[in-house]
Amino acid sequence: MLIDKIKTLCSLYSGEIIADRRHMHQHPELSFHEHETAAYIKKLLDLLEVPWRASAGTGIIGTITGSKPSSTVVALRADIDALPIDEENDTPYRSVHKGIMHACGHDVHTASLLGVARIAQALKDDFAGQIKLIFQPAEEKYPGGAKAMVEEGFLNYPGLDAVIGQHTMPELEAGKVGMKPGRYMASNDELYITIRGRGGHGAQPHLNVDPVVIASHVIIALQQIVSRIANPAMPTVLSIGKMFAAGSTNIIPEEVYLEGTLRTLDETWRKEVHAHIEKIAKGISESMGGTCNVKIQGFPGVHNNEELTAKVFQYAVEYLGKENVVTLNTWMAGEDFGEFSQLAESCYYRLGVGNKAKGINSSLHTPTFDVDELNVFNMSSGLMAYIALRRLGNK
Repeated sequence: MLIDKIKTLCSLYSGEIIADRRHMHQHPELSFHEHETAAYIKKLLDLLEVPWRASAGTGIIGTITGSKPSSTVVALRADIDALPIDEENDTPYRSVHKGIMHACGHDVHTASLLGVARIAQALKDDFAGQIKLIFQPAEEKYPGGAKAMVEEGFLNYPGLDAVIGQHTMPELEAGKVGMKPGRYMASNDELYITIRGRGGHGAQPHLNVDPVVIASHVIIALQQIVSRIANPAMPTVLSIGKMFAAGSTNIIPEEVYLEGTLRTLDETWRKEVHAHIEKIAKGISESMGGTCNVKIQGFPGVHNNEELTAKVFQYAVEYLGKENVVTLNTWMAGEDFGEFSQLAESCYYRLGVGNKAKGINSSLHTPTFDVDELNVFNMSSGLMAYIALRRLGNK
């Protein structure tokens, strides 16, 4: 049976997959600078005789073609960049690059996809069609690698049937996966607001236009978008996380700089919020004698195709057992995987990596994040390979 073949191969290659993960975890690179990581991936694909092409700078697209004739293509995606976090774990594979760490599991995603390459190459005679291996750069930083890869057009293959992605989830026990059909992850917009006034002596406020006071009113007013303008049934998050004013105890500055984030699950409402933010920030600033510049940039949300996700759920149950596949709630974090939904039906599922008994339960984007390697890599590559081959077989 296909499951037995894949599980045997996954077990056979698990040591190599873990070694891949540890190498990448030790040598993390930030968004758009993943040169060593890309070189490592290319070298391994060459050893596996998997043809590849470069994309979006440090990105890579590998191709595995089954021996049986078919024009159907399934794409699998992994992101390869790390975060500007100083690792605090004391492990043999701790990051050697100070201030840079794989704290979001992208090393796990990449190692898993390299494992898929090993498995699919070994099973070329068992399937028809093609598997595209997408190693995407810069998921953590706007404008993101996904958008660039899509715009280059290298993924516009005739017959592209589905794009599948996975992401670590420390809250979920290793050995389990979870997914949600429909709206799953929020859009992710970065807000940059600059409010300008007229600086001067703090003891002469009547001669100045205080941008600190203006900014304070803007921050409070923006919260009304969520509490009074948004439909309560539509999840919306608007947070200002940074406020910088280069004044002093007796100095009113010339300008105040704000940064924040906007998350929501509806693209139409998202565009409306953009307009509300600009109108409120500029309106308040001008009414108080100042000026305002608003810049908003970000990614669309992740929408899992309902029919495809139902199939992926079924495949996961077949491979892992019903008790190891769960339905998730909406997650308000952002991800540029949604860009790939323009190309074909897509499904983005979560890979359990936690193990409380071993003390492996730190959240994503923390300096102590880690994964239960043994219980993750004995199934992550195999499951993804099985999903791809089952989808190709059904087509």
